[in-house]
Amino acid sequence: MAKEELSLNQIAKEIYEGAGGMENVQSVVHCMTRVRMSVRDDSKVDQAKLKSIPGVLGVVDDEQLQVIIGPGKVNKVAKEMVDIAGVGLGEELPHGSGKDKVNAKAAEMKAAQKAKQKNSPFKAILKDISNIFVPMIPAFVGSGLVAGIAAILTNLVTAGTIDAANWQQIIDVMNILKNGMFTYLVIFTGVNSAQVFGANPTLGGVIGAVVLLTGMNPEAPIKNLFTGDALAAGQGGIIGVIFAVWLLSIVEKKLHQIIPDAVDIIITPMLSLLVIGLLEIFLIMPLAGFISNGMVGGINWVLSVGGAFSGFVLGALFLPMVMFGLHQILTPIHIQMIGETGKTLLLPILAMAGAGQVGAAFALWMKLRKDKELTEMIKGALPVGILGIGEPLIYGVTLPLGRPFITACIGGGIGGGVLGALGGIGAIAIGPSGVALIPLIADGRWWGYVLGLLAAYVGGFVATYFFGIPKDKLAEQKLAEETIIDSKESVNSTTVSAHETTVFTSVANGSVHPLEEAADPVFADKMMGEGYFVEPTDGAIFTPVAGKISTIFPTKHAIGITTASGLEVLLHMGINTVELDGKPFEVLVKEGQNVTPETQLASVDLSAIKEAGKGTSMMVLITNMNDVETHVLEKTGAVSASEEVFKATTK
Repeated sequence: MAKEELSLNQIAKEIYEGAGGMENVQSVVHCMTRVRMSVRDDSKVDQAKLKSIPGVLGVVDDEQLQVIIGPGKVNKVAKEMVDIAGVGLGEELPHGSGKDKVNAKAAEMKAAQKAKQKNSPFKAILKDISNIFVPMIPAFVGSGLVAGIAAILTNLVTAGTIDAANWQQIIDVMNILKNGMFTYLVIFTGVNSAQVFGANPTLGGVIGAVVLLTGMNPEAPIKNLFTGDALAAGQGGIIGVIFAVWLLSIVEKKLHQIIPDAVDIIITPMLSLLVIGLLEIFLIMPLAGFISNGMVGGINWVLSVGGAFSGFVLGALFLPMVMFGLHQILTPIHIQMIGETGKTLLLPILAMAGAGQVGAAFALWMKLRKDKELTEMIKGALPVGILGIGEPLIYGVTLPLGRPFITACIGGGIGGGVLGALGGIGAIAIGPSGVALIPLIADGRWWGYVLGLLAAYVGGFVATYFFGIPKDKLAEQKLAEETIIDSKESVNSTTVSAHETTVFTSVANGSVHPLEEAADPVFADKMMGEGYFVEPTDGAIFTPVAGKISTIFPTKHAIGITTASGLEVLLHMGINTVELDGKPFEVLVKEGQNVTPETQLASVDLSAIKEAGKGTSMMVLITNMNDVETHVLEKTGAVSASEEVFKATTK
């Protein structure tokens, strides 16, 4: 008898069950034909069940548990499995069915609480950029420190301070280590971009490598469609790679939908590379080259004006040029200046851009000191930035936050303006920026360069401290400080609220039930706290208890209320409705608002929740049960909104 065909989601769930449950699976990857799982306990695996799943062609239990699905379909099933678990391919799944589920649910709520405002498209782009580059921060910092030391030694050799015969091989080794990161940064960017946008990571790496033009014949180079000049490796820069991989994700997903499963593993990657690779070579890179060539005239004009104005413009615009790969147009200018005058006046000015980032980072550290994740990143990236390696600060700190990147560029402009006003401060060779450039400053005028660095540090700090801190980050900082104060006040007020009984009411017309009957085991097992739930018959949702609105989650599916007695009450509207991104919910209250059981909190589209395959149970939970002495569910069955159903007494 033929097996009944299942959906991808059903196959994924059945595989988890056959593997001993999701908690028994450590990680999920796939090859061309097989889903490969690392399991925690082989004795829990039911091979017979796995083999009986419709769509499964066979099972191999070796070092990994391998479930054979077949080409074209296996990648979709594996993707469905990791999506269910909330991780990426190859990432470790949460272990355990009790505490870890609670932690996962708590993490979901914490993440939602931190995102106080709905992301605009611009903020979404910055968030993606952050997700692309933050995983590279350790490599940035490690390679950056090596690069900074190598730069100082190189510049000392160039300046004649130390002997090349004794130091050159050490410098070469350090440069080899450094180049492993920075030469192939476009490849790492392509891989991480693909993971963020949902494309195949290896294909993303290939798209990143395209800008290196490693297969091009130098005797017959590919021409720039706009100018007719030969394409140069790196045109388009990091931003070009990110844009190309974003296009890759769209094309790849579309091809997966239309290419038959039997040939999907072959045809989709080939067509994706051809389409996006050709766009990258013949459109994205030439467009960046066209822009860079067009900027030559502008830069020459800025240089001809001279003075503080030129210094400010060049210092402020250099980092955006680097991001788009446009900084390469400056190399011939440096070489020409050194050949004609023995020094380049341009390089010290451009070095101010990185110094502005350093000043901005100090301001962020001081202003957002409660943000442990950000401050730890800053502490790791600052020494590298001071040595002239700016990538960790740019891509890990200022750019993802948006506004600080702009104020950091202003700081760079201020430092450049100071050098432009002083005049005549040049470098005898092209080298890294930051303090590492000091040995290359010509004519003993290193003091002027240091003065410019200090001006850029201060300028970036002041501009960022007063104008560059994102509002949402300031709100989080304020919330963190208020939380500390509130927690102290809560401790002090415990004796006042002792043994106080709080009445809870039904949040809607419908039927009230004990938590044990909830469809979600996290609630049914009371892992999040005690309480009850209501199955509503209409979408008018009222406050379950008198108190103050403490939290409204950005996805609108959950609202926190604090009672006068100090109980922390969570109204969770629906089961797994966080995935609906707030669409079925219209919240009618604001944070800080005092409410009573007669206050309508929200209007909910119950039919939309059901159509999405989610539960409509309205969960009412006391999350700080350590403060509760007794509680009782006084009524079950049919109820009206605002009817008394539950009581809790504090200790």
